[in-house]
Amino acid sequence: MTIIEAIIVAIVEGLTEFLPVSSTGHMIIASTFLGIHKEEFTKLFEVAIQLGAILAVVVLYWRKFFDFRRWQFYVKLFIGVIPALLLGYLFSDQIDALLESPLTVAITLLLGGIVLLFIDRAFNRPTIESDDQITYSKAFITGIWQTIAMIPGVSRSAASIIGGMQQKMTRNLAAEFSFFLAVPTMFAATAYSLFIKKWGTPELPRKGYEIIMESKENMVAFGVGNIVAFVVAILAIRFFINYLKIYGFKVFGWYRIIAGAILLILFLTGVIEH
Repeated sequence: MTIIEAIIVAIVEGLTEFLPVSSTGHMIIASTFLGIHKEEFTKLFEVAIQLGAILAVVVLYWRKFFDFRRWQFYVKLFIGVIPALLLGYLFSDQIDALLESPLTVAITLLLGGIVLLFIDRAFNRPTIESDDQITYSKAFITGIWQTIAMIPGVSRSAASIIGGMQQKMTRNLAAEFSFFLAVPTMFAATAYSLFIKKWGTPELPRKGYEIIMESKENMVAFGVGNIVAFVVAILAIRFFINYLKIYGFKVFGWYRIIAGAILLILFLTGVIEH
């Protein structure tokens, strides 16, 4: 992976991680067009640069993340992340197989877009306006919704926001809680990929951090990728919250439908391959 390729994929990650359009799906599309999606480092990189996006949330919402008097906030995040940790551990190999499929991304982008067209109308009577009102059970149920995003193209952000709205949160609160829930979820996924998961072949297994450190190019790509993802994610989060207050989800639904349809056509016509 070259520095330019790393920057392109990191920009895609930063732009799409917190929008309801699927960052994983878009990174798969980007790396496919760049011709690097089969490379082992690319697969690791697409997970590892989530560190930059995580930091963007913590920086933007630092008052909430470092207000240790509100211990219930941390408990809710822990409860909300349990479903993703459990299913992610149990189905790691199956998830990895799906991550190599542009066809899966095309289908889920399309179907998810149709869902987003009707979300604002389906959940239009919220009763929960602050995170203090979110109960432990509602945090857990929202976390269950988040696990749907283990299918590439679904969007972790969209799944958890829809889950929050289904639990009677306002649109803005559901989006913010989705951001908060992303921090432990993405941190766990990144830590697992770097320090626990075995990459490579059964004959020569390697940890993620070993792959990054095996060459100067990999280390530079990892560092630059996280910096770029961090900066772009901050801009994307600010845009999304402001846009959501006024316009809702419909434009993201149409975007997903158009993007999914184009990708499906490209796949069926052989322009891109599985």
